[in-house]
Amino acid sequence: MALGKDYATQECSIASALEVIGERWTLLVIRDAFYGVRRYNDFLVHLGIPRAVLASRLQTLTGQGILEKRRYQESPPRDEYVLTDRGIALWPTLRALGLWGREHLTQRRLRIFRHADCGTELGPYSDCPSCGTVVAVGDVEVVPGPDLSRDPADPVSRALLKPKRLLRPVETDPA
Repeated sequence: MALGKDYATQECSIASALEVIGERWTLLVIRDAFYGVRRYNDFLVHLGIPRAVLASRLQTLTGQGILEKRRYQESPPRDEYVLTDRGIALWPTLRALGLWGREHLTQRRLRIFRHADCGTELGPYSDCPSCGTVVAVGDVEVVPGPDLSRDPADPVSRALLKPKRLLRPVETDPA
């Protein structure tokens, strides 16, 4: 029996969510948007994703209100993609999935997420053990972990070698 293309027969909120974010590459596009990746070419080179797939994922994510397409240049026309409140609400899901992957699959600390105000590493629920608060996404700083390559090939990965707050635009240096 062939595997279906959707979850139409499932009465389940997880199945409904998978209809939007469950395709290969989609969560990585969203992850990069949290890192501050906004421009098509930056997604392309950082993810190593085929152009047609990236275009499709960006179209789906904007159509579902997870990303907003914003014009940043008129001539030639250029757009960037920014997380909406609906997209930002995916942060706990990405955080939990990343922790699960690190604990059960890789055992590598590639990136560390900490409270930008005090520098304390976040707990599993984006809580700050020092301050006793849940840290808003915009107050989360991502820093390279001890297992992250210090000589990446692409400009986005090089930019992410410096501490930066989530959601702020990534500043790439082409070489």
